[in-house]
Parts: sequence; structure tokens; C-alpha cells
Amino acid sequence: MTKRAFLSFVLVFVVACVFAQQKVIRVNQLGYLPQSVKVAVFLSTETENADRFQLFDALNDKLVYEAKVKLVDGTDWGMQTAFRLDFSAVTKNGGYYLEIGETRSPAFQISHDVYNGTADFLLNYMRQQRCGYNPYLKDSCHLHDGIIVDHPTKTGQKIDVTGGWHDASDYLQYLTTSANATYQLLYAYEQNPAVFKDDYQENGESGANGIPDILDEAKWGLDWMVKMNPSAGEMYNQIADDRDHRGYRLPNKDTVSYGLDGTYRPVYFITGKPQGLSEHKNRTTGVSSSAAKYASAFALGAMMMKEHYPEFAEQIAAKAAKAYTFALSDLGACQTACNVSPYFYEEANYADDLELAATTLYQLTGDAYYLTEAKKWGSVENVTPWMSTGFARHYQFYPFVNLGHVKLAEKDETFATYLKQGLTHLYDRGKDDPFLNGIPFIWCSNNLVAAAITQARAYDEITGDQSFAEMEAALRDWLFGCNPWGTSMICGLPAGGDNPQESHSSITKILGETTCGGLVDGPVYNSIFSGLIGIEIQQPDPFEAFNKGKAVYHDDLGDYSSNEPTMDGTASLSYYLSSMEKMGAAQQNDSEKDSQGAIRRIIQPSEKNIYLVFSAHDKAEGAEHILKTLDKKDCKASFFFTGDFLRDKQFQSTIKKVIKDGHYLGAHSDKHLLYCDWNKRDSLLVDRTTFEQDLKDNYKALEKFGINSENASWFLPPYEWYNSATVNWADALGLTTVNFSPGIRSNADYTTPDMANYLSSDKIIKSIFQVEEEQGLNGAIMLIHPGTEEKRTDKFYLRLEELIERLQAKGYHFKRLP
Repeated sequence: MTKRAFLSFVLVFVVACVFAQQKVIRVNQLGYLPQSVKVAVFLSTETENADRFQLFDALNDKLVYEAKVKLVDGTDWGMQTAFRLDFSAVTKNGGYYLEIGETRSPAFQISHDVYNGTADFLLNYMRQQRCGYNPYLKDSCHLHDGIIVDHPTKTGQKIDVTGGWHDASDYLQYLTTSANATYQLLYAYEQNPAVFKDDYQENGESGANGIPDILDEAKWGLDWMVKMNPSAGEMYNQIADDRDHRGYRLPNKDTVSYGLDGTYRPVYFITGKPQGLSEHKNRTTGVSSSAAKYASAFALGAMMMKEHYPEFAEQIAAKAAKAYTFALSDLGACQTACNVSPYFYEEANYADDLELAATTLYQLTGDAYYLTEAKKWGSVENVTPWMSTGFARHYQFYPFVNLGHVKLAEKDETFATYLKQGLTHLYDRGKDDPFLNGIPFIWCSNNLVAAAITQARAYDEITGDQSFAEMEAALRDWLFGCNPWGTSMICGLPAGGDNPQESHSSITKILGETTCGGLVDGPVYNSIFSGLIGIEIQQPDPFEAFNKGKAVYHDDLGDYSSNEPTMDGTASLSYYLSSMEKMGAAQQNDSEKDSQGAIRRIIQPSEKNIYLVFSAHDKAEGAEHILKTLDKKDCKASFFFTGDFLRDKQFQSTIKKVIKDGHYLGAHSDKHLLYCDWNKRDSLLVDRTTFEQDLKDNYKALEKFGINSENASWFLPPYEWYNSATVNWADALGLTTVNFSPGIRSNADYTTPDMANYLSSDKIIKSIFQVEEEQGLNGAIMLIHPGTEEKRTDKFYLRLEELIERLQAKGYHFKRLP
């Protein structure tokens, strides 16, 4: 049986299975970071009445977690029932599966390293798309690029523009997408440099060269752009045109003729006017969008390449400034050119390109002129239009994410507000969808998903606002299988998972290999798909049962609309996946932060440490018992006292013994102020000056005991209540905000029987061991009060020895904060 015949047999079998059981649980096949939103989706073509789901250990089938389902509307996807299954509370590393009744999900992992190497994996496809020397084919192509067209004086002249990347499965090359891809690669490295490996040489062959591979790839794009911009005001926008669409062939076997000298291809000069060599013309209105893309990529490239290519960095820095000047000379959008058909990249906006170019030039030069320009252009288009309208023509609003807003948001909160507005539009459209997906399913819908999660991640990192965390997670998971079809949208990732194997590509057609690392276009509206010409589904469709909704997707060579990988879409995921890898590394090796930015766990993977924390302001009747117990059990802990406590004569012996016994002693504010409203956390009750002075006074009291910020930089806020602003203020003072780990209820030991939230010591003990069983307590910060109201006779600190002994028996060690 041939490989193709065998695959057809397998697909027929899979289709039969799908129709036999049309109840599925969709998960992120790649897995989940321990400290992340984790939600799977259940779909059924039948009405289901389940109210709970269960999570099991994949190795021993032990029940690990159980919770209620969330009923959502699945009718848009042709489903009678849809549930969202939230298991975010489970953070322990391991392998798991989900069940509802007899429906079981694929096994998946929770681990800190699930995203490790994913950003570098994308580069496999970028290298495969290289024009000129192609390391995948170990051969060269299009060495005769090209002959200039549409130039007032140079038309017909030859120009060396070999290089860059082919756009998709065809071999056209566009400045529009290539410049954006180059910038995305550079931006990913700028933000997350430690993530990227060095396993390949500059030419794409295996072998380290001392330069991160992502910079090698970005340099390939920059070198081509330099050729396409040989002098100031002379820019080219495109190589070849839609005459390229002549069926499957490898790029080194490309024999398409354009009626030029032999195998030369046309190189389109940027005219700023409607363009096309035949009856079909685009709607170009100026040069700004393309010229500004040159400027931004050159400017960021100059900064990122300086260490490895100083002379080249100087060259493109100069080009960047000239490109920006040219961009202002003829305001308007520059579109790609067509020939045999009226289809082209219909980019219609350009203010975003000017904003990004000016922002990056300001970053490069420090010239205030560019900052003024950036803010001016940034105010023209507050929200990337496809986000607000929910629709666009093909590449009408490009790039799909405004990184100019992102960079300006770091300096001006107005632009953070713009980012939030765009995300709010997406959230409002998708909030009732089982997958929280408010993306319009036009061509290249996956590129829009990549743009949305890039904006969500950047907004979160800049502001600390996690309002869109669940949407971000849902859209991220969408790309890795938590979608109606249960498939990853990145070819070959994860290995051994359900991912595109029959992508619309000559590599697949001729060589029978998948385009590893390539992000496919993604699902399109059924209404779009039904009107396409030339679609030919070549094999039985294993996704047929899930193509009855608003959008369709096929892992089939014949579906060029949903299953074709694109170079720019692939590059646009570099930042996001590298950010996720960095996040995983931080969770594994250092600490976990809450939504406000405070550290709530300190992770040492090779150890099982618990950090006992004791805080006091005006009560400490249990301090002597606590210190004796810690000494008896050979444990270290951390104490946080207010300035008032430190100055109170009745507590002097306690303070001295804390220090003498080697425990940590740190700041808890001076006057035990309430920093923010209990009901509206982002509403501050103190200003920055008051906050800073209060902390300084706290440290003055600490200094009398030999404690200063150099040996005590952890800070526990009063009432353990704070917001992102106070965390940032503390950061600016060189202090790190810390708080107790969630789920552990030891902090409720202050409650009294007359309170509605009263918690007995027995219940507190139970909560601790429940968390230990479900998640583990490695790195946990456990807060206990050494003094409470007299009305509470059930003093939890009297159970300290019991608590320590039981946890030590499970292999835990008690340490002071590092």
C-alpha cells in the first residue's frame, strides 16, 4: 500500500469514528504552563445534561480535580451542547486527561517547559521559504531577480534583488509582508533575547555561528530589503506577480516566464500611484505604508544587529531615517500589484506604519522629533480597524497588530488605553463563543489570532491588567487544538499531535513532507469557502462533522483558503511563543506572580520548600511559642513588622530573638496603611509620596536593628492588600512585593467566631493539605499571624508544630525567604 493510499485508509477510518462519536473535549495539545488559565471545551452534536467534569492523572487514572462545567452556546459551530471546562486551579506538573461521562480528552501535560523551543521551531518554515540559497532544498532559486518595471527611467534595467522569503506556497515576494516579518523577528528577539538558540549558520545550514538563529533569519530579510532600497527614494515593493500561479513546482525548478529576459522576474518600483502591468490595477494612494515599513525594520535592525554587524547596523540606520522622510513625501497606502486577476493585498491604512517607524526611530536616535511624530500618527488610528469592525478585505488593515501602540504604551498610558479598546472589541464579539473567539474568519484568520494574542500579551506585560487573560489563553489554545477541529494550526507542532500534515504547498505535493513550523491560514467563513473557485478537497475529511458551523477548516492539499502556510503569519508568532517560553522559565526557576505583580510562590524545582511568613502590627502574644517551635523543628521563617511594632517596647525581645535565630526580618509598612479600596482594587487610598515616606519610615525603624534594604528587600504590604501601582512603586524603591500563596487559608487565622468569614484552625489545616494534594506546596508562601483578637480562642499558631511535622513527613523543608 502506498503512503498516500494508507493515509486515505486512515482518514476514512477516522471519519467513521468521528461520526460514531460526535462528542469531544478539545484541549491545547501542546500543554499548559502551571500558572496559567487552563480551559478546555466540550462539544456535542447531541443535547447533554452533564453539570461536572473531572480531571485524571494520565498515568494512574487517579481523580485529581473535579468542578462544574460552564454551559455556553455552541450553535454557531453546529453543536447542540458546548461547555467550557476550567481547571486553572490545577498547577502541579504532570500528565492529565479530562472526562465528561464517557467522553475523554487527549492526554496533555502541565509543565513549565511546554513552550520551550516553539519560537525557534517556527524558523524551520522561514528557512524553508528562503529565496536565493535555500538550505532546505540545499539548492538555489531565482538567481536572476530581476528586471525593473514601472520606473520612470530604469524600466527594463536589471537589478540584483535575489534573497528574502517566498510569501507562501507561491513564489511572489512582497515588501509588505517581508518587512513586517523581519520586524516581528527582530521584535521577538528584542523582547525575549535569552530564549533563542544558536543551532544554525547565517546561510541556514546546521551549525552554530555565535549568533542567535532568529537574528540570522532577520538578517536574511534585512539584506534583501537593502537590495530592494538601493538609494534614497528608490524603493521596490514586489518581485513577480500573479502570473506566478502556475501549479505545484519547487522553487529551484520554477520556469514561469514573465515575458522578460529568460528567467528574470519583474521587480515593481514604488510609484505611489495605482499599479498593474495589465488591465487590472490596484488602488495605491501613496508610498507611506511601504516606505514606513522599510524605516521601522531598518531602525530596529540597526539596534539588534549592532553587536554582531556594526557596519551593517550603521548602514541601515541611515537608510531608516531616509526611508521615513520618503514615507512623508507622498502620504497614502501602497498596495501589491496584480496582473491576470483583480486580486491583491488591499492594504488601505498607513498611519500605523508611520507611527511604528517614528517610534522605532525615536528608540534608535533619541530625537524628540520622532516621538512627536509617533504620537501624532498614533492618534490617527486608535484601534486597528479589523478589531473594531469585525471584518476586512484581504490584508486591508496591515500589519494586523499595531506594535507602534505597544512601544508607545510603555511611555504614554494613552496608547495602553488604545490597546485595551482593541482587545475589548474582540472580547465583546467573542464572549459568548465556546472558544471566546471574536476573530473574523476571513482569509488568514490565524494571522489575526496571532495579532490578538500579541496585543493581549504585550498589554498585560505593560500594564499588569489581566482583564483579557482568559481570552488570550483561549486564542492561544485555539492555535494548538482547542478549536472545533481539535487540530494544531502549526505544521509539525506538537510532534506526535494532530497538526497540519497536508498543507497546501509544493513541498507537501512533490516531496510528501509537511512544512514544519508554518502557521496555516486558518478557518474561513462557510460563506467565503462556498464561493471559492478551484477548491478541490482531495481526501475524506476527518473534520466534516465539525465543518457544519460558521467556519470551515481542512487539512487538505486542495484547500488553499484554510490550509496554506504563510511566511508573515509564521513570523508574527515569534514574539508570543518566545514570551510564553520565558514565562515558563520564570515560573520554573524563580517565582510566580499574581495579577498585580506581587510574588506569591518561589519555585525551586529541585527542592520542596515552604516559606512561613509571620506579619504583625500591634499583636504578638504567640510570638514566643512560634519562635520556640521553629527552633525545636529546626525551621527558618520570615517576619514582617510595621514601624509601630518595631518601636513598641513590649516587642523588643521578640524582634531581637527573630534576628538572633537567623530568621528573615522585613518591612510591613510603618503605619499599617490601607493602600487601596477593598471593593475597587485599582482605586488608590494613598498617593505615591505618602507610600514612599511610609516605607522609608519603616526602614528607619528596621535600621536600629541592623536591617536595611540591602539585606531585606522583600516587602509584605499591610493587610496583604495592594495593587499594581503600589507594586510598581515598591519596585522603584528596590523592593519586591510578596504575598501569601492562593488557596492556603492560613491567613484567615485572624478571624473571630462572630465574623461571616470565620475559619477554624481545623478548616485552615484542611485547606492547606487540600492544596498540597491538588497542587503541591513547593515554593508556597504561608502567612500566619503571631497575634490575634482575644475573641479568637482557637489560636492557629498553636497548631504550628503539628503543621510542620506533617509537612516535613511529606518531604518539605521550611526556609526563610531567599
